[in-house]
Amino acid sequence: MKITRLRCYMSRDGNRPRLIVAIDTDEGITGWGECYNHGPDRALVPTLEYYYRWIEGQDPRRIEYLMLNLQQQARFPPGAIGLAAFSAIDQCLWDISAKAVGLPVYAIAGGAVRDRVQVYLGLYDSTESKLALEQSQQANETYGFTAFKVLPLRAHINKRRWGVAVANCVDFFTAMREGSPEDFEFALDGHAQIFEPQQAIQLGNALAPLDPLFFEEPIRMEHMPAWAQLRAGLVNCPLATGESLYNRYEFLALLTVRGADIVQPDVCVVGGLSEMRRIAVIAEAHYATVAPHNPMGPLATAVNVHFAAACTNFKILEYKMPLDAPYVVDPYLPVDGHLELRPDRPGWGVEIDEKALEKDDYVHWERKQPTKRDGSTGYP
Repeated sequence: MKITRLRCYMSRDGNRPRLIVAIDTDEGITGWGECYNHGPDRALVPTLEYYYRWIEGQDPRRIEYLMLNLQQQARFPPGAIGLAAFSAIDQCLWDISAKAVGLPVYAIAGGAVRDRVQVYLGLYDSTESKLALEQSQQANETYGFTAFKVLPLRAHINKRRWGVAVANCVDFFTAMREGSPEDFEFALDGHAQIFEPQQAIQLGNALAPLDPLFFEEPIRMEHMPAWAQLRAGLVNCPLATGESLYNRYEFLALLTVRGADIVQPDVCVVGGLSEMRRIAVIAEAHYATVAPHNPMGPLATAVNVHFAAACTNFKILEYKMPLDAPYVVDPYLPVDGHLELRPDRPGWGVEIDEKALEKDDYVHWERKQPTKRDGSTGYP
């Protein structure tokens, strides 16, 4: 079997861009993968076409060999664009390899260690606890969700005194706890908006009595000693991070300083399923669990299902409802708050509608940049 072509499609899922990649073979098997939309998204297409030169004509089942070759061709460590391209290519190779033997990807990745994959739903647009409660209850009634993630920084932290922001976060989370069944779990996403570790410690400890599932990425990732300080300062508040880390070496640095309890690599960021599996092993050796970052489309969700199925220290998967992504005909949808495995479906277990991808349906998206009272910018 040989690789004969690489195709890129610019599409969307609701208001978010999606870059979908296909790799074709001379035996008629096509593998599919998804890149992370770091921006600039259109820079990924020529990057992928460039990397294709090193895999054209090769056997796609030599995943380790091909991915190592790509990494070695990148003389310096690749950043966001390069690793997003690697991620999609790696996913395609796994999909082809599993389809070639008629098995799900998780079956050739060591086999399933669980029967289904628990997911949590982000309630990011709910600025009031009443609306967030309504949305969580509806999600529970429709799909059985019992786990959710909210943005605790309800107050505009760049415009108000920090103590007021903390108090408002506690009020919001208290209302969520008191208005929900006792088995509901709520994670808190700081979204790297806080610059000072001490402020993040203050917020995490204020919320800890309310039993959060985890406190996610309150500060930026650049300085690992700051994460060690943050983790050491939190009391009974599990700390999670990893969506902004790129590869196994950065996760190793984080865990070496005991900077997190839960790691959150993104399969569309770190270099694909191959690198995700390495990161999970490193985390396991440090007694840390893995809760993959997954704000992406239904194809990326399918990839994560197979990762989670075969990962011994998997905790829970972020899930985004497929709002408007017609390129995946049969997305994984939650049942009783879980995604069921599809043992009779080879590869990622989903069908891609190539006609839906023929239209360039790209949509531009970017974060809103906050400003402080003095006119300087804050972290979005």
